[in-house]
Amino acid sequence: MSTVTGRDLPGLADAPDKRATTALSDYLAKVRGGDVGALPAVLGLIVLALVFTGLRSDTFPTTFNFANLINQGAGVIVIAMGLVFVLLLGEIDLSAGFTAGTAGAVLGVAVTNHGMPWWIGVIVCLASGALIGLVIGLLVARLGIPSFVVTLALFLALQGVLLQIIGEGGQISISNPTLLAVMNSNLALWQGWVLYVLVVVGFGAVSYRRMAKRRAKGLHAERFSVWGFKFCTLVVLLGIVTFLLSRERSVNVEATSIMGVPMVVPVLILLLVGLTILLNRTAFGRHVYAVGGNAEAARRAGINVANIRLICFIICSTMAAVAGILIGSRDNGVTPNTGGNQTLLYAVGAAVIGGTSLFGGKGRPVDAIVGGLVVAIIANGMALLNQPAGVVYVVTGLVLLVAASVDALSRRRAAATGRF
Repeated sequence: MSTVTGRDLPGLADAPDKRATTALSDYLAKVRGGDVGALPAVLGLIVLALVFTGLRSDTFPTTFNFANLINQGAGVIVIAMGLVFVLLLGEIDLSAGFTAGTAGAVLGVAVTNHGMPWWIGVIVCLASGALIGLVIGLLVARLGIPSFVVTLALFLALQGVLLQIIGEGGQISISNPTLLAVMNSNLALWQGWVLYVLVVVGFGAVSYRRMAKRRAKGLHAERFSVWGFKFCTLVVLLGIVTFLLSRERSVNVEATSIMGVPMVVPVLILLLVGLTILLNRTAFGRHVYAVGGNAEAARRAGINVANIRLICFIICSTMAAVAGILIGSRDNGVTPNTGGNQTLLYAVGAAVIGGTSLFGGKGRPVDAIVGGLVVAIIANGMALLNQPAGVVYVVTGLVLLVAASVDALSRRRAAATGRF
C-alpha cells in the first residue's frame, strides 16, 4: 500500500511555490506595463554602493561614512519630500532651496540675536516657510501665473531677502544645544533598537491590517507572500542598518566615542510617516493625486483644484523650512549661500530619481528618501575619489536625465498598455 502525501496531492505541496511564482509574475507584468515605481532608484542605489565600495574600500563602506551619508543627505531629502507634493500636481518650485536658507536665517535671528527659546524660533521659522508657500500658492492657484515663473522670481527675491537678513559675506551662528543636537548627536544604543522595533512592528501591523481589511471587503489586495517578503526585507535591512550605526565609529575612541543612530533619523521617519498618511489615508491626498492626474476631471468631480494647489505649495515651503533647520544645525549657522548652489537641484533630482513623475499624478514621500540617498552617495563617493565638483555635477545630471527618461518611457508604456 502506498502512502499518500501532500506531495502527491495536486496543488497542495506546490501551493506556496505557485503563490510566489504568481506574485513574481504579477510584479513583472506591472513593471512591463510601465509601473516601475522606485525600482530604478533602488537598483541604482545598490550599483553605486558596490562601485564606490570597490573603488574606495578603505573609506566608503565604513560606519563613519555611512552615518555621514545620512547627515549629508538629510536637508536635501526633506526639501525633496515637500517637492513631491508640488510635482504630483505637475508643478515646480524653484525657490525651495532659498526658502530653506531664508527660514533658517529667521531661526538664527530669533534664537541667536533675540534670545528666544529654541521652540519659539522653530515655530517662527516654520511660519516663515508657510508664508512663502502661501504667497507662491496664491499667485499660482488664484492668479494663474505659471509656477515656473513665480518660483523663479522667488528664487531671485529670496536670495536678496537672505542677504538683507545676514549681510554680504556675513553669518548667523546657531549655538543652541537643542538645535545643534538634531544633526550632531546620536540616540543612545537602546533608543536606536527601540526605534527599530517600533518601525518594523508598526509597518507590519499597519500594512497587514490594510491588506486584511481589503480582503474582507472583497477588494483587490496584495498577496500574503508579497506582504511577508516586504516585511522580512524591512526587518533584515533596518536590522543591519541599526547594527552598523550602533558600532563605534570614532577615529579616536580615547578622545570621544561616536555610537548610535543619528538624531536626525527619527525626524526623517516622523516626517515620512506623517506625509505618507496625509497622501494615502486622507481625502486631501486622494484629491492631490486626482488633480495631478487630470485637473479638469478633478474640477468636474467637485474638487477645489485651486485650494489643493495652494495647500501643496504651503506644504512644500514648510518642509523647506524644516530643511533650513537641519542645514543650519549641521553647519552651526546660516550664510548667504545656505540653500543655494546645488541644494535645490539635488532636491528636485532626489524626488525624480526616487520615482516621482515630473508629469504629475505619481509619487510618494519615500521616493525622496531613496532618491536623496542616491544623490548623497554620488556626492560622497566622488569626494572620496577626489573628483572635482564639475565631475560630480556631470554625473548627477546624467543620473537625473536617466531618471527623467525612465519616467517618460514608463508613462508611454503605461499609456500603451492601458495602465495610465
